[in-house]
Amino acid sequence: MSVPQLPHPQPRPLRLYDSWWTVTAGALLACAGLAGCLWVSLHVRTDQVLHTGALFVHLASLVLGFGAVLAADWFGLLWITRRLGLAEALGAVGRLHAPVWAGLAGLLVSGAFLHPDPASPLTRTKLVLILVLTLNGLQAGVLTRRLAQRSPAPPGRRMAVWGASTALVSQVCWWGAVVIGFANAQH
Repeated sequence: MSVPQLPHPQPRPLRLYDSWWTVTAGALLACAGLAGCLWVSLHVRTDQVLHTGALFVHLASLVLGFGAVLAADWFGLLWITRRLGLAEALGAVGRLHAPVWAGLAGLLVSGAFLHPDPASPLTRTKLVLILVLTLNGLQAGVLTRRLAQRSPAPPGRRMAVWGASTALVSQVCWWGAVVIGFANAQH
């Protein structure tokens, strides 16, 4: 009599927010992408048509990415004011990660063709804000995953402070980059 073989479970693919190691790898790739966009901005000259197209993509990406961030923060506010359950808020925020990242990627790529002045202190500040924003977004994915694992139990004080700090850093970086972009466009 033969013993039936149980099927071997398929290994789950490694995902970005599985561990701090994968997030660190994502951060290194993001830094390389930012450096690549900076290199393109210094070495590629665009004509007026490409510049206009890049500006359109830049503005559309801003609407997509920053709009998704504002929506995610809105769901967090609804949860804090007890108008939405934690599971519902996390579900909504989790679905907004893709448009946030797509918007940020669109901003980086299109921004490379808008001739930023890397010698300008404002542009350098904006680049730092973008880097901090990107790294903050990566760790926000870990936060969302940890909160989801604890749900429906309310998060402890440490997790609440982590969430509030993440939202604050995100808002400061997004608004700072928008204001600097507007100021640079005036010159």
